[in-house]
Amino acid sequence: MRFRNLVASAAIVAALAGCTNETLDTTTSVDIKSVKNKTDYQLSAPMIRKMSELGMQKQAPIALRIFKEEGTLEVWKANTANRFQLLKTYKICAWSGKLGPKVKEGDRQAPEGFYPLFPHQMNPNSNYYLAINTGYPNAFDKANGRQGTHLMIHGACSSSGCYSMTDEQMIEIFALARDSFKGGQESVQLQAFPFRMTAENMARHRNNPNIDFWKMLKVGYDQFEVTKRPPEVNVCEKKYVFNQQASGAFNPSGQCPAMSTPPALQVAMAGFEKTYQTDYDKAMKKYDGMVWYEPSEAERKAIVAKQRVGRELAYAPTGNSLDAGKMMKASDLEKKLAEQKEAEETKQAVEIQKKELEKATDGGKHVPVPAANPVPQPVMQAAVEQPKKSFWSLFSKSEPELQMPAPVVITPDQQATAAPQAQPAPATTAKQAKTAAPVAQQQAATVAAPPATDATAEAPVLTEEPPKKRPFWKIWGN
Repeated sequence: MRFRNLVASAAIVAALAGCTNETLDTTTSVDIKSVKNKTDYQLSAPMIRKMSELGMQKQAPIALRIFKEEGTLEVWKANTANRFQLLKTYKICAWSGKLGPKVKEGDRQAPEGFYPLFPHQMNPNSNYYLAINTGYPNAFDKANGRQGTHLMIHGACSSSGCYSMTDEQMIEIFALARDSFKGGQESVQLQAFPFRMTAENMARHRNNPNIDFWKMLKVGYDQFEVTKRPPEVNVCEKKYVFNQQASGAFNPSGQCPAMSTPPALQVAMAGFEKTYQTDYDKAMKKYDGMVWYEPSEAERKAIVAKQRVGRELAYAPTGNSLDAGKMMKASDLEKKLAEQKEAEETKQAVEIQKKELEKATDGGKHVPVPAANPVPQPVMQAAVEQPKKSFWSLFSKSEPELQMPAPVVITPDQQATAAPQAQPAPATTAKQAKTAAPVAQQQAATVAAPPATDATAEAPVLTEEPPKKRPFWKIWGN
């Protein structure tokens, strides 16, 4: 009977397309301060009136759809024909991580997939005002070894892997789910997607490493778009399967039983997929050579930073990926990602050094004394000791001794050979000769070391004669 109704609805998709309300309605008229019992809150008169206009009963079943990229949560509600229509769209206040499924505990990723919400998952005593547990990990997540706990839809506008709303939004969503359970709905289907799975969006994200996982989710997305009913979800061979008639039981990790898609649904989906492929080809031409840059959570937060002004610290809106991301040339994106990787590695290195320093200094309480420099320092050569001057030389009028070039040592034979070539000295007076004699004697007595030579060569040994003492009567003048 269920599939008969599904087939009938699929045959008139086009005619009923106008029945959905696509108007974005993110505001609420809830005054939290005036609410005495948050779990017993009754929907506002405007909300009840809107339900009546759309042919919905107050306690009719609902379904929830989440789109991370847009940052929206949709509430769909069944009308009297048991077809779901969009009742209200809420702006998600905070979601953590980036596009993509949650894989492990602590990765700060919000779940993506199909999750049944049961009455026992409603938490009226949440630390985040009100909460509905998503049920992560579901059968698909467990079969694929994915882990995580306490993944919620809750209030307080603060997320570490959850979908967080404002308290005003959450009290209304909680009341809608509560009323549907009172009406007999066994479970509310939560469909969590990275983005609206249109042809253009799939082409835009074609290079994302999660694209195969998203293509699997898209089957369920498309069937809901066609039938306007939440799909029947099962898991086998670690994959989602939707609206399949099976000859046996489904085993999430085991082989799928023999399955078949209802013929009318199959026909309706064939027409849908043909139109989709045409749109996808156009999108591929549009984005040729371009790729989508998926922003980080920090980049999303920067866009909506002003929303935090004047609010408590726990209020932490994160914005959406459409405002913070952008299309880029493939080469530009590669360069940007390389720069981000280098910056992250530098940050990690600084953190490691900081931790090591804190460890070595006991948190800064004890600063170690620097050890001696292990590198040997060059030894300065002692200055050549100059000969001490006698007390009597202090009264001499001669100039201080200057460092002279090394004199040439002349042997007696060389003097004899060079004597005939000497020019006669000009005549001097007796007084000049008397004055010059001590100076000449002093200069002749000064012998310097010869220039440095190879260590293997023998250097001549020179003997320095001590300076002759001046007569006592010579110290007072020339």
